[in-house]
Amino acid sequence: MLTLREFRPDDAASILSWINNERELRMWSADRFGDYPVSPENLVDHYKKCSSSGTFFPLTAADEHGNVLGHLILRYTDENKNEVRFGFVIVDRSARGRGVGRAMLELAKSYAIDVLHAEKLSLGVFKNNLSARKCYKAAGFCELDEGGETYNVFGEKWKCIEICISLT
Repeated sequence: MLTLREFRPDDAASILSWINNERELRMWSADRFGDYPVSPENLVDHYKKCSSSGTFFPLTAADEHGNVLGHLILRYTDENKNEVRFGFVIVDRSARGRGVGRAMLELAKSYAIDVLHAEKLSLGVFKNNLSARKCYKAAGFCELDEGGETYNVFGEKWKCIEICISLT
């Protein structure tokens, strides 16, 4: 059984251990962090800064034994607090392919709806991140034809696809 709880500073080392190289860091966080590797202190400091606004919610997924298996953040994108955007979605490498990502997303959707009162859920995913796109589709997200930025990563153009769920 998976539960979703608030991120704790001691989660940072586990979460960052799932990222093995700079390419994986960029796939996970685009350009939101500087140099690879990101230190646990850097992640915690970033989250403290973002959380001070009251619009940013880092969450951790843990199993019934308390083992950290996944992580993501939710944040409001608008002043009216209607849209909640998912980000920094990641699952422990050893738990991938077993439905943990989808279960975590389902829990996060419930949190966004029941606690944050979201009317729309969104996120961006790189077009070349096929496993993540498959997971998001399984959780009910739909890809949009328009929008999305392009990032220059390692001399390559990475297209970010916008995906969403409208709840109204």
